[in-house]
Parts: sequence; C-alpha cells; structure tokens
Amino acid sequence: MEEQKNDTPKVTGIGGIFFFSENLPETKEWYAKNLGLEINDWGSSSFESRDLNNPDKVNSLQWTPFKKGSEYFAPSQKEFMINYRVQNIEGMINKLKENGVTILDELVTYDFGKFIHIMDDEGNKIELWEPS
Repeated sequence: MEEQKNDTPKVTGIGGIFFFSENLPETKEWYAKNLGLEINDWGSSSFESRDLNNPDKVNSLQWTPFKKGSEYFAPSQKEFMINYRVQNIEGMINKLKENGVTILDELVTYDFGKFIHIMDDEGNKIELWEPS
C-alpha cells in the first residue's frame, strides 16, 4: 500500500522553545548542572523524538536561551518565542495571508529546512519551520 502524503498546511509539532535570559552563561550552566541539558555550539539543547506516523523519521526540538534584549524576537516585546514545525509551509503562508496575519519576513531556505516569521494577535513572534 502506497503512503499518501498529507500536504494540508498545518502545524505538526514544536520545533523549538526560545526565551530571554538575564545572564546567559549562568542560565546555560544552571540548566546543564541541575537538569542535565547538553548545551551545543549554538547554545541550545536538542531533544529528539520519533514521528508516530513514520517511526523511521526523527524529529528534534531546540531549547535555546537568548541574551535578554536579543533582536531575534523583534518586533515582539515578549520574553519568549516558539518555533512550530509545519508541513506545506508555502500553503500555510498563503492561508496566513488570506487571513490577514502579519508576516514579518520572506521565506528562507537552509539545508535543514524553510523558515518564516509571523506575529499572532497577542504580539508574539512565531517562527514557522518546515524541515528538509
């Protein structure tokens, strides 16, 4: 039986959790020492899991503290940002435009996937990511 690809534009999981830290080195050290998080070269920890519908596929979630005031969260004034893993990001962008959602930048593609940033109606910056 051939697997059918679902191309409905939607969120399929959490790709990352990002938050501000007053003292980045101390925050990283605290989480490593007390919770056993392994901090990588990007200053984050990566959590891997299996896709229930496709057990051979490995998903990851990035946990990353940012120096308080980092422009990466702008224009949001919030202390956090969530990255959502999505399928059919181009279709999702079209849907968001139709719904009048604020899109902050252009779709960019890297080796590890496609990204775009939007704002929700509460002023939260959201990162959308379709893995490669």
